[in-house]
Amino acid sequence: MYDIKWIRENAEAFDTGLKRRGLEPLSSSLLALDDTRRAAIAKAQSAQERRNALSKDIGKAMGAKDVALADKLKAEVASLKDSQPALEAQEKAAKDALDEQLAAIPNKPNDDVPEGADEHGNVVKSVHGERPEETGKRLVGINQPKEHFELGEALGQMDFETAAKLSGSRFVVLNNQIARLSRAIGQFMLDTHTEEHGYTEVMPPLMVRDDAMFGTAQLPKFRDDQFRAGDDHWLIPTAEVPLTNLVRESIVAEEELPRRYTALTPCFRAEAGSAGRDTRGMLRQHQFEKVELVSITAPEKSAEEHERMLACAEAVLKKLDLHYRVMTLCTGDMGFASQKTYDIEVWLPGQKTYREISSCSVCGDFQARRMNARYKTKDGKGPFFVHTLNGSGTAVGRALIAVMENYQNADGSITVPDVLVPYMRGVTRIEKA
Repeated sequence: MYDIKWIRENAEAFDTGLKRRGLEPLSSSLLALDDTRRAAIAKAQSAQERRNALSKDIGKAMGAKDVALADKLKAEVASLKDSQPALEAQEKAAKDALDEQLAAIPNKPNDDVPEGADEHGNVVKSVHGERPEETGKRLVGINQPKEHFELGEALGQMDFETAAKLSGSRFVVLNNQIARLSRAIGQFMLDTHTEEHGYTEVMPPLMVRDDAMFGTAQLPKFRDDQFRAGDDHWLIPTAEVPLTNLVRESIVAEEELPRRYTALTPCFRAEAGSAGRDTRGMLRQHQFEKVELVSITAPEKSAEEHERMLACAEAVLKKLDLHYRVMTLCTGDMGFASQKTYDIEVWLPGQKTYREISSCSVCGDFQARRMNARYKTKDGKGPFFVHTLNGSGTAVGRALIAVMENYQNADGSITVPDVLVPYMRGVTRIEKA
């Protein structure tokens, strides 16, 4: 969320940022709303100052025993008092209109973010490894690698039909060793980030209030993409929401930064992709698991923290020995709250394409302003708004898909990656039960 004072002082830069997002200039209309708000405040203040002055004059009139003048002044005070609610309502209406518009504007992209209208404008940052079907390292004797749902259904351990009977489309029932493999992947990721990368493990609530969803910018713009839970709560679309909001409405000491949190949670999204897209399999589900990474930093450290977070997410895929590439998202493909985003796209042999498995974003003070999350420097200066970052470390379901497709064997079985064998209690191959 933007500071209207900053927009007033940097109107051209603000409109330039919106243009890079594909939006029309908004500074003029926003400043006009702010002028209305400021005028309402000035009018209310003027009325209050007049009341204060009249109160003194009444005292003087009473002291001079000028009853007629005192009564006249009292009548004016009463009139001003009666007009106060209307003045306050004008101020509130102007403020609410301004806040509503500000809350619907996406974050300004960093200067080094490539420009583009959609995913076709994204830029390759780096590539790790090679496609296994081209190296002969895996997929030996397989001319046409199968997709994950073909493998899972043939093994009798991935059931979409029963899930549809229970919950409708975009759900799955995993069982036996594939269910265990999914659990192993999540635990492996969580252990990696806590034991090797210094993140603090958190088990957060899976339901949050409106204020928390507003703080991380799921509300109000993406209301229809969320699952409502009763009248007062929402199911979390990702652990980014509760983890980032751990610092809401607080002032932390600079020496406590950065704060790094991670959590393995179920996630719930009412919007699961475009209609008719990726309807087969587990790629776009209403319910899925993800290991989330969240960092709270001082402003001058956020760019460095962004690169660090990306490296932590990459480390997971390197340990799983998966081929992937890192993309810098363009201005037209970034998330609403992001200043800059890296997507990690893993190679899926069954689909013969790359698929996003992690997205790491730096949000600057955009979310912090919505949450009123601040910090004070070591020498007591401030408070200033913190910077927030979030990323997938990574999506468990998509990691499961990647492991299944990249480690499939000619007989339909799946080899368990070495790093996951201890979590599988020594099981090295998943076969039909």
